[in-house]
Amino acid sequence: MADKDDKAKDGKTEPTAPTAADFIMTPELQEELDNLSSTQRAAVLMLLLGEQQAAEIIRFMNPKEVQALGAAMVSVADLSQEAVNIVLDDFVSTLKKQTSLGLGTGDYVEKVMKRALGDDKAASVLSRIMPGQGSKGLDILKWMDARSIADMIAGEHPQVVAIILSVLEYDVAADVLSYLPGEHRSEIVQRIASLETVQPSAMEELEAIMKKQFSTNSSAKSSSFGGIKAAAKIMNFVKVEMEGGIMQGLGKLDGDLMLKIQDNMFTFENLQAVDSRSIQTLMRAVESEMLMVALKGAPDIVKGKFLDNMSARARLMFVDEMEARGPLRMADVEEAQKQVIRIARRLSDAGEMMLAGRGDDFV
Repeated sequence: MADKDDKAKDGKTEPTAPTAADFIMTPELQEELDNLSSTQRAAVLMLLLGEQQAAEIIRFMNPKEVQALGAAMVSVADLSQEAVNIVLDDFVSTLKKQTSLGLGTGDYVEKVMKRALGDDKAASVLSRIMPGQGSKGLDILKWMDARSIADMIAGEHPQVVAIILSVLEYDVAADVLSYLPGEHRSEIVQRIASLETVQPSAMEELEAIMKKQFSTNSSAKSSSFGGIKAAAKIMNFVKVEMEGGIMQGLGKLDGDLMLKIQDNMFTFENLQAVDSRSIQTLMRAVESEMLMVALKGAPDIVKGKFLDNMSARARLMFVDEMEARGPLRMADVEEAQKQVIRIARRLSDAGEMMLAGRGDDFV
């Protein structure tokens, strides 16, 4: 008792938990924070929340987000207490700056989408961005692995398969396609590219098929799926050795459609979005002569992407030799660019480089 009185007289209080302000920002701590991605910061918060609250949040995430967050939660297991506190304080600070704009916006977003896009297209967009808006029968597919989906739909009509692939993530759809019979792939891609709006009767048939495996409620709304861009994005994720056969078969079914799909696939110009390390990996795999021809007719931004990843001496020699070649036939340039893209996709398939945006829209 006397000790407590003495502490009170001295003005001392019981110790409290340290906050970010209590830590000295050492170079090591700063580096630790700089190396944290936004996903890892979110993972720290999830670990601090506790099992029940974290599970409630994860319930609203899509499969890719869950996978990324789960991996991040494992990766931050050894994070220092100082870094954890700073991440938490940053979150609290950000939260204090928020307004009530996010409250009750579901109806507002839905009305805006419908007014801007019309009911059909709005329904398709809302099914991707808002929980509970899409068909439960189709949504459950996003949580299945590619082989299981392929096994389930292998015996269905190509039109049904096309619709199902159109609602999947593009890389997953490409994997499912690889497990389906080779003689059907070209027709399926053709049907994906030809899709625009799926009528209620077709959706009811599709959901009836889903009910073989899952219990769901039918939604008799027409929905927008597929299209040439969707087909091109799926083809971007198809393995290079499989692509030729599919495109050849598609050319026999509909040559014009094949060309439109090719026009929307990953192109040489898209390499401007690839990170420097991947560009360096690609340059090591491509013969210097082929790269010179490919870059001869490339936009300056793409040309600069490659030149910036050369040493000053190598860049000077490369440019001098490229300019000494004089004019080249456009057909030769385009062929060289196609060869470079094929090599890039093989490296991407092997996990040796990242084709940033592969399967995404490009601007």
